[in-house]
Amino acid sequence: MSEEDVVTYEVEDQVARITLNRPEYRNAQNSQMTYALDAAFQRATDDAAVKVIVLAGNGKHFCAGHDIGTPGRDVDRSFDRKAVLWWDHVDKEGGDQRFARESEVYLGMCRRWREVPKPVIAKVHGACIAGGLMLAWACDFIVASDDAFFSDPVVRMGIPGVEYFAHPWVMNPRAAKEFLFTGDRFDAQRALSLGMVNQVVPVEDLEDTVTAIAGRIAQMPRFGLALTKKAVNQAEDAQGMRTGMDSVFGLHHFAHAHNAETADDSLGGLDAKAMARGNREQE
Repeated sequence: MSEEDVVTYEVEDQVARITLNRPEYRNAQNSQMTYALDAAFQRATDDAAVKVIVLAGNGKHFCAGHDIGTPGRDVDRSFDRKAVLWWDHVDKEGGDQRFARESEVYLGMCRRWREVPKPVIAKVHGACIAGGLMLAWACDFIVASDDAFFSDPVVRMGIPGVEYFAHPWVMNPRAAKEFLFTGDRFDAQRALSLGMVNQVVPVEDLEDTVTAIAGRIAQMPRFGLALTKKAVNQAEDAQGMRTGMDSVFGLHHFAHAHNAETADDSLGGLDAKAMARGNREQE
C-alpha cells in the first residue's frame, strides 16, 4: 500500500476531508496510516484555502483501534519521526523499543494533531475503539451517528487505558472508571450525555450535519480560529491534562513490562483475535 491508499485527502469549499482507508480491517491504524495521517494534517495546515478539517473513516466503521494483528502490521518498520525527539525503535529491545515507538506513533502523534491550528471535526460512525478513541479525542468536535459506539477494552490486557489518556477530561472521572473497569461499549447517546461527543444524528444525516457545521466554522477568520483553539487547549492543559497523560504513560509502560515478565508478551497474551472475541461478546 502507498500512503494514498491508507488515507485519502480532498478539499472542497474550504474543508479538507481526511479519510482513513483500511475498511477491510475496520480502519485499524498501523504506522503507515499514522504517518499518512500526519502528512494529510500537514498538507491541510499549509493550505491557505483550507479553513476546517474533517476526519472520517471509510467503510462500516470509523476506527477499530491500533493494528495488533493484520498482515499490514508494521511494528518493525522505521519511519521519518516527527512527533518526539528520540531515537528510532527499530533494533531496540524490551521497554526501550516500546517506549520509543509508542512515544512517537501513539502519544506523540495525537498530541501533535491536537495542536493543528485549524478546527478538526471527527465524523464518527460504527466502531470507535481504543486507538480510534485517540484519533477522535485529538479532534475539536466529535459528531457521531446513532450507530456509533465507543470503548477502551485494553484493561483486559492489564494496561490502564490507551496511550493518549484523555478519559478524565473527555468525560467525568467516575464515568472514565466505569468505561475502563468494565470495558463496556458506550453508545452514542451515552457518550453525548457525558459530553464526549458534540452531537448525535441519524446515520443518514451524518454527512450533511458535518458539512453544515464545517461550513459555518469556515466563515470565521482563520487566525481567530487558530487562537481560539490554542486558548481552549491551553486551558485544558492548565487543568492538568498534559501532565496527567505523562504520568499515565509511565503506568502504561509499567503494565507492558509486567506483561512481558509474567505473560506471553507485552500485551498480556491477548492478540487481535482474542480482543475481537471480547468485543463481539458485547454485540
